[in-house]
Amino acid sequence: MAAEAESSNGIAGPPPTEQTPLLRDSRDGSSAEAQNGEAVASEEASAVKEPTAKELILILGSIWLGVFLAALDTTVIATLSAPISSSFNSLSLLSWLATSYLISNAAFQPLSGKLTDIYSRRAGLVVCNILFALGNLLCGLAKSQGAIVFGRVVAGMGGGGLTAISTFVTSDLVPLRRRGVWQGVGNICYGAGSGLGGVFGGWINDTLGWRWAFYIQVPFLAVSCILVSLKVKVPAKETDKSRIKRIDFLGATSLVVTLVLLLLGLNAGGNQVPWTHPLVLTTIPLSVVSLGVFIYIEDKVASEPVIPVRLLLHRTVLSACLTNWFSTMSVFGLLLYLPLYFQVQGYSATAAGVRLIPQAIGTALGSLGSGILMRVYGRYMIFNHIFMFFLVGSSALICTFTFSTPAWVPFIYFFFLGAGYGGMLTVTLVALISAVDHKYQAVITSASYAFRSTGSTIGITIASAVFQNVLKSGLWSRFGDKEGAGELISKIRDSLDEIQKLPIEWRPGVLEVYMEALRAVFITLLGLSVLGALSSIAMREHKLHNTLERRDADE
Repeated sequence: MAAEAESSNGIAGPPPTEQTPLLRDSRDGSSAEAQNGEAVASEEASAVKEPTAKELILILGSIWLGVFLAALDTTVIATLSAPISSSFNSLSLLSWLATSYLISNAAFQPLSGKLTDIYSRRAGLVVCNILFALGNLLCGLAKSQGAIVFGRVVAGMGGGGLTAISTFVTSDLVPLRRRGVWQGVGNICYGAGSGLGGVFGGWINDTLGWRWAFYIQVPFLAVSCILVSLKVKVPAKETDKSRIKRIDFLGATSLVVTLVLLLLGLNAGGNQVPWTHPLVLTTIPLSVVSLGVFIYIEDKVASEPVIPVRLLLHRTVLSACLTNWFSTMSVFGLLLYLPLYFQVQGYSATAAGVRLIPQAIGTALGSLGSGILMRVYGRYMIFNHIFMFFLVGSSALICTFTFSTPAWVPFIYFFFLGAGYGGMLTVTLVALISAVDHKYQAVITSASYAFRSTGSTIGITIASAVFQNVLKSGLWSRFGDKEGAGELISKIRDSLDEIQKLPIEWRPGVLEVYMEALRAVFITLLGLSVLGALSSIAMREHKLHNTLERRDADE
């Protein structure tokens, strides 16, 4: 299939194999220019001297502080979303707290690869730290639902960039064969942030109040900004064009518009407004039109496209991106609704956060473990199958939860869920960057993050729609004929605190309906994880080189 995709693009030369990186040549397909393109790619790959392990720790360690804080923020919101929503008397705000962050994350993250190619990784990291700190400050100061959602939008622009650019820098400095190991170490920082975020957010909420969970992050982000300014010195890629002329403004604008319209329509439909509402009926079709415009610009107009669309025709690239997409839908939906499950059981926000720790530990160990295995064996497909089995199997076991499930059981299931997800992230990342030439690694990594970001938003949107609809219909079918049902059902859907204020005869039935709604969410998310596993089967094995130039000693 790879050969067919390349042939269809008019690329001449010897027949490619599954170990031949995609797009080594120029657009016109001439043999001479193809060889010249390889030379240029090789020069770019070696433009940065391969650092020692000590130098890597200093450089990447300065970046991983921001990654830790971005991960912390994710599970802080997962734990605090119910208390924050209840404080504004609107449980429907729960989905917006996550999706407003993820919409801006998805819209701007794909731009980070090309922009940091042009302006340098260090400049991108500094800007992202500033935006993330500003967004957290706005959330802490928010006095209305609109204000906190806006703060999450600003934070999403910065937080997504911190995780994406850290991946670019690692790819700039580490050969493919060792790439997974260093990604795994980075994901330990991410996993630590994810694991501590739930506990931290719950403890802060139970002691100082949820606003301090945002305030406390700001000074640490200032430190992160200073560290990357001093330590990260990966040069920007030079050309004979001015920097401003290298920016694909048309492509960037159409991509942002596409993602914002799509995610806004999906999040609102069935959750904030009916699917037949004009907001949904206009935003989703317009996003399709905007996507067509984006594809045309990237393929026919842009000299340096944000995402070279031809890359997505490659079998391994498309398969890895879809695997990220469906798997992230499943995992992020679970991360948002599992704390709600525990809080409905009666646990505090802190106790609910503690129960997310095994997932974070599993993510870190799964990522590092897959990296070590790929370093040793130089292969990744067999490990892809193993980690996807963990992901699907644990998702299936979560569907068996009831209010009487023993307290220790979720810890085991969540650990394997995290291990499967962390292993999947690292394996698909290595597969992606091994399938394309070195000069495309930042933009294709950006594309994978776009799939991951949109997947997380769509997953939360799907989960929210299923939960709200099942909850609403279940409550009305059980209590619709009771006196004052309309007012009580509205309160139950907007605040968990209202459950404790219900008449005694209502409580068992309400809790049963909540469990039915949660189980419907879990089953839906299981289906998405199965789609992720099926998508991953289409990936092919590519060679994992030992040098940045992708020319090993035996070649």
